[in-house]
Formats: sequence, C-alpha cells, structure tokens
Amino acid sequence: MRWDHLAENPATARDAALFGAEAVTSRTFDTPEFRGMTFHEVRAKTIVNRVPGASRMPFEWTVNPYRGCTHACVYCFARKTHSYLDLDTGLDFDSQIVVKINAPELLRRQLASPRWHGEHIAMGTNVDCYQRAEGRYRLMPGIITALRDHANPFSILTKGTLILRDLDLIRQAAEVTEVGISVSVGFTDHELWRTVEPGTPAPERRLDVVRAFTGAGIDCGVLMAPVLPFLSDHPDRLRATVRAIATSGATSVTPLVLHLRPGAREWYMAWLERHHPGLVRRYERLYAEGAYAPKWYQRQITRQVHELAQEYGMGPRRAELPRRVPAREPAAPETVPAMEPTQLTLL
Repeated sequence: MRWDHLAENPATARDAALFGAEAVTSRTFDTPEFRGMTFHEVRAKTIVNRVPGASRMPFEWTVNPYRGCTHACVYCFARKTHSYLDLDTGLDFDSQIVVKINAPELLRRQLASPRWHGEHIAMGTNVDCYQRAEGRYRLMPGIITALRDHANPFSILTKGTLILRDLDLIRQAAEVTEVGISVSVGFTDHELWRTVEPGTPAPERRLDVVRAFTGAGIDCGVLMAPVLPFLSDHPDRLRATVRAIATSGATSVTPLVLHLRPGAREWYMAWLERHHPGLVRRYERLYAEGAYAPKWYQRQITRQVHELAQEYGMGPRRAELPRRVPAREPAAPETVPAMEPTQLTLL
C-alpha cells in the first residue's frame, strides 16, 4: 500500500512506499459489525481538500475523515480512489478502511489559519462520514465542534443513521453558521437495497433521520441517488420513492441518475451480471459514451421526479438550502409554581 500522499509528514516516506509502523497502524476488531474489515489508522497531512476544477460538484472544499466505505454500495463512484493506494476497487474498498485519526485536531488548526477565509465545507460527498467505522472512531463530533466554534458553514450528505448521535451538536452549529443536511435515498425497494447497498441502513431508517432533523427545526433534503436505470426508474417505483420522501417531511428532493466511473463501473457491471444478467447489454448501450447516462435520459428522470415532488407538495433542492437556525430565544420567566413540572421541547 502507498501512504506517502496521506501523511502529515511526507518526508518520512521511503520512495513512495509504506510508512513505518509508528506512522500507520492497522487494526482488526473481532465483532460482528467489523468482522472481515481492516482499519488503517493514519495521521493525515491535510484534511480540507480543494475539489478539482473540472468537477461537477457545486462546492469547492471537502473534508473526508475516511477512505473506503463499509456501506459497500456497488455503484460508489469513489471506488477508484482505492487504486491510488494499490488496493482494489471492489472488496478492498468495502473492507480496507483508511481512518484519518487526527482529522478533528487537523481541521481545527486549518480553520484557525489566517489563510483560511471561512468557505463552505462539504462532507460525505466522497465516502460516507457516518459509515459504521464512525461508531468506533467518533471523528465527526470533533469535526463538527471545530466548525461550530469557528462559525464555518458546512453541509453533510449521508446514508448513515449514526448522524442522529450528533443532532444536538449540529443544531448548535446551525445557530451560528449555515448548515445543510441531506440524506441519500435513491429507492425504497427492499430487495434491490439488500443487494446493491448491503452495508447501509434500510431506506425507511434513513427517512427516519429526515423526520428527526425536520422535527428538530433543521431543514433536511433528500438526494434521490442513484436512480438505477431499468431497476428503480419505473414510474411506479419513482412514485413510491418520492411519496415516501415527501411523507418523511423532507424539504426538497433532488434526483441523480447513476453514473459509472472507472473502478465503480467494473464492480457494478459484475454485480449486474450476477443479479440481472438480462440488463447487461442494455447498460452497455446506455453508457456506451462514458460514465454518464445520456442527457435525454437524465432529463426524463429529473422531470418525472420533479412532477411527482410537486404533486406531493415538495420542490427540487433550493440553491440556498444551507441555512442558519435562529438562536433560541431566552426563556421567559417561570410563571408556574416552583414545584410544578414543565414540558421541555427541542424548539
């Protein structure tokens, strides 16, 4: 494995080879949720990364405390990044997880730098920062605390229900800066979910996250991604998914059709051959021009989802989704007898 470009001090690398044992620690945990997985603990040299200029992403800076993802989504576009470490983009991506254990302290230091000007930071856009590994390493509370303390705007995209652990901390941050929360739910079909997203919480559990955030006064949108051609794009399935999203109280829904970059493409097509061999040729034709489905197909899906969203009283994602939650008003003087219990609320 190659670690030199992840190191806090790249000078310790030897000809782009492994670090010594003092710099990288690999661990396994003999518990059911982590069996068969290896976690490589590294001290990163940077944690705030600039998005490449050619990217289609609507943000410029990201924080990714993990590389690889235990969600094991067969279509994940980030699979290619594991090849940079001389790991494969299939099983290794799902089970060989790089953990940047110094992420919170490193972020706090970078936010305090005079060269940093408080730009928006996106999280969960490469691999999920609330994957199962976060339950053990607990990097996100320190990251969110640093962003809160510096009033730095940020957004989080996740499939993980573990984000509920940090709901109160996120609300504190939303009182002082702009915060955007989105949950990814591409479809609600259980049979499809179990095979294509085997390490993720069920779609209805993710929609429970939406309910919890909106119930706490924090807008939460849904990224309806990916829409899988010939699998989740039937009008009845699109309707069922949008209806479930609307029922959850999501403030917006944004569809995104599957794209198959190198690394993800090979892994997804192998899965398709095993589970839906009759669709292989159709996919080869649909994605013959590259990683993205044809524009006409993307527009068709977007139009259908937006029409359904309007029918159920929702709209597409608004550009201004990240928002600041008004600070709580000072509590009014107590007017009930001192011994009488009062009802506590989140708002």
